[in-house]
Amino acid sequence: VQLQASGGGLVQPGDSLLLSCATSGFTSENYVLGWVRQAPGKEREGVACYVSRNGDTTEADFARGRFTIFRDVAENMVYLQMNYLRPEDTAVYFCASVDGSTCPATPKFYNSWGQGTQVTVSS
Repeated sequence: VQLQASGGGLVQPGDSLLLSCATSGFTSENYVLGWVRQAPGKEREGVACYVSRNGDTTEADFARGRFTIFRDVAENMVYLQMNYLRPEDTAVYFCASVDGSTCPATPKFYNSWGQGTQVTVSS
């Protein structure tokens, strides 16, 4: 599986940002796509995930109501729409995947990773 994330940048608190991830090479019809972030000095944490089998999505508590993950199957893309960004959202954001039908409990269960894209929220 190949994943390539893009769309990060420097934004102000309250702004929106759309992250994109180009996907290819899936060998199974059932897979999970996720967005994971890592802030300086912190462990990676899951942000949101998408389940191909039924289109279900899940967001972390801090993301719920502000971030939305969605998939464009025809374009082989997965996106993370981030609204009302806060300084604490500053991190490197990764897209990741794993075969299966449920969102992993922790990011360590993803086995394919794209390169990260930096998101900085600062005034």
